[in-house]
Amino acid sequence: MTVVALLPSVGVFTTPALADLRVCNQTSNQINIALGYRAERGWQSEGWWLAAANDCATVFQGDLNARFFYLFAVDDIGGGAWDGTIYLCTRDETFTIFGVEDCLARGYERTGFFEVDTQNQVDWTLQLTEKQILESSDFEAQSADMETQ
Repeated sequence: MTVVALLPSVGVFTTPALADLRVCNQTSNQINIALGYRAERGWQSEGWWLAAANDCATVFQGDLNARFFYLFAVDDIGGGAWDGTIYLCTRDETFTIFGVEDCLARGYERTGFFEVDTQNQVDWTLQLTEKQILESSDFEAQSADMETQ
């Protein structure tokens, strides 16, 4: 999307609108966020983004190139996680990992992510709350064959 501003006797200026995937932390503790998605090379997982209490983190910059993204978030202070049944590879340090197969054999952790349906929008913001941790079944993604998506 482009925003056009018409100014008398000055001309036409265009500024690209920002399009991102943001995760907003509506809890009282900092959370750590990992992202998974289907990239050109296949499945890719990345982490970690930090979102302070009542703040947001941009986990994917630019137009969203897919309808579905996958997230895992954890509250290391208060305990609990937003997770699901879509398994991707992660590790404790900052990471970019290609592929979802043999996580443990490749020296990574196998972590359950939940699915985020962006409804083919170019920009999406997700709110994570403490209540959702308590109702973790709300964030369990349905089993899916990731090879066919």
